[in-house]
Amino acid sequence: MSTDAVDKVDPMTGMLTGYRVLDLTTELAYLGGKILGDLGADVIKVEPPGGEAGRMIGPFCGDVPDPERSLYWLAYNTSKRGLTLSLGTVRGRELLKELVSTADFLVESFSPGQLEEMGLGWEELKLINPKLIMVSVSPYGQTGPYRNYSASDLEIMATSGLLSLLGSPDRPPVRTSLPQSYLWAGMSSAMGAMVAHFRRGMDGRGQHVDVSAQASTLWATIPAPAFWDVLRQDVVRDGEFVTGRSITGAKMRAVYKCQDGYLNFIIYGGAAGRGTNRALVEWMREEGFDPGYAGEVDWESFDITTVTQDEMDRIEGPVAEFLSRQTKQEFLTQALERRMLGYPVSTAEDILADEQLDARGFWQEVEYPELEQTFRHPGGFAKFSSGFCGVRRPAPRIGEHNSDVYHGELGLSLDEIETLAENGVV
Repeated sequence: MSTDAVDKVDPMTGMLTGYRVLDLTTELAYLGGKILGDLGADVIKVEPPGGEAGRMIGPFCGDVPDPERSLYWLAYNTSKRGLTLSLGTVRGRELLKELVSTADFLVESFSPGQLEEMGLGWEELKLINPKLIMVSVSPYGQTGPYRNYSASDLEIMATSGLLSLLGSPDRPPVRTSLPQSYLWAGMSSAMGAMVAHFRRGMDGRGQHVDVSAQASTLWATIPAPAFWDVLRQDVVRDGEFVTGRSITGAKMRAVYKCQDGYLNFIIYGGAAGRGTNRALVEWMREEGFDPGYAGEVDWESFDITTVTQDEMDRIEGPVAEFLSRQTKQEFLTQALERRMLGYPVSTAEDILADEQLDARGFWQEVEYPELEQTFRHPGGFAKFSSGFCGVRRPAPRIGEHNSDVYHGELGLSLDEIETLAENGVV
């Protein structure tokens, strides 16, 4: 490509520019369509007339509950256009089939078998568009004994096994902040779509991708299966400690209190760990702080696999006291300068103030005129040598692009669209 041609390329062009996605998901997989939209695809969010239930998930702009003011909806539905359509009507199903004929991907999260009952299952849709890639997301997959089970995020997290690893052993398990299983499922739906897209590039055929939210969330438990494979030990939750590294049963603290929150730091083994431990002791001495037993350890011969609990307690005691005097930023600065393993436990406020994210231009300001607000959104999940990845448009209002799609693309008259709206079709 010549330099002149490169100069004429739209800077917003992305890796999926020119492809169309029909997004029929609930909150179970909003993120999948957003990822494809951030990559440049024309994502059309299809929801029932009046808006879908996910629009009433808080918090809300100005603390006013309203389907057009859900910050949750705004966060996970950027880079999409939006239209309303009732699949419970014959005409609504006909219109969806027309859209399918123009689409490259369809991502949905209906209960298994529900689209088939409406005549919109994979076997029907592939006859309309043989190149279509259909991605179906459900709590437990399209087949198997749990296929018809509904499940909340908490239930998916529990059945994935992740909750068995979270929290203190003397207390009930705890959940992970926001609904994480929905995000794992959404991410997996985008990955599944891309794998099928790669195959389509070779044989020209579409396919049906089955995404289980439970199976997707298993990725978050990856360290646990590794312990069984290597040590034949089942890892259990142990609060702020890490277990299973020493044959003596010794536990290593992983979370330390500091002046303005918490730090993640572990007395490691191996070359990198020994270097970190040695660097921490040097820092303590430079600050005039007595490292105690940690200063007597020969880190070159230190073996994390045979250390005893008494040794760990004697090492971690002065370390905990020293770290309690630091701020998160002071620790991060020293960790970077001294090449130490460890990091602050960041809050949302910390992430917003992160200098590296700001320097990389990670944040994008997105204007919402109808709310008279401009919100800061996370930008692209990656930077590519060719093609923009990031927020391309604000999340759609209810039926915002009905006219653009039904009139401008499918050729329906404005009067017909109005009649369809009156009859609850759009």
